[in-house]
Amino acid sequence: MYFMYVDESGDAGMVNSPSRYFVLSGLVVHERDWRLSLDALVAFRLRIRDHFELKLREEVHAAQFVRGSEELSRIAKHDRLAILRHFADELARLPDANLINVVVDKQGKSAGYDPFEKAWQALIQRFENTIAFRNFRGTAGQEERGMIFADGEPQKKLTQLLRMMRHHNPVPSQLGGYRSLQLRRILEDPVYRDSRHSLLIQSADLCAFLLYQRLVPNGYMRRKGGSHYFDRLSPMLCRAASTQDPEGIVRL
Repeated sequence: MYFMYVDESGDAGMVNSPSRYFVLSGLVVHERDWRLSLDALVAFRLRIRDHFELKLREEVHAAQFVRGSEELSRIAKHDRLAILRHFADELARLPDANLINVVVDKQGKSAGYDPFEKAWQALIQRFENTIAFRNFRGTAGQEERGMIFADGEPQKKLTQLLRMMRHHNPVPSQLGGYRSLQLRRILEDPVYRDSRHSLLIQSADLCAFLLYQRLVPNGYMRRKGGSHYFDRLSPMLCRAASTQDPEGIVRL
């Protein structure tokens, strides 16, 4: 069984949106590696607590770490950036972890285009197909299945999308047109988790944020080299997700 933990960066709107891009990152961990991965992240948080005095109960929310807050003001901004850098390095060392990324460039899209739906549809398809073709690092048996864990409160739109894809999942055909490949390997509705209570959702948040900052870095990330931090995740990138991109990033 594969678990995919998903978070986003950027705005999914099309009208008066503050961002050109909408990014989804899915961190995929196999059940056999789940405890090892969690233990590694807990050990990392203990080291960060001892070195930077970041409390274990405090969420690592990447955008807020860069933006800052009253509660985080006790930790210098360059130290908060260092935490994000060390966090990325820790994720790249997780045993057989995989990262699927989807980027929607809203520029030139029609007003009726739905970045949220298109990004999630692509991410779910890649998760399904990568399981089916056994393209994840450390792939086990042929009859593997997957579950999705999403950040935040239950989203009716996402739940309905996943249910619909079990019956109608249009995928472009190499011969032209589309064919419907119904989902067979993704079980249940998405499980919604509060990122404050999930280190793996926080990990997906970091991945999405770093990819977004590579695309359009803010001034601080550009000056401090943070726009290159996504490169640190290279060992875990699921390149099979898109053969059209050297890093496997699905670009819509």
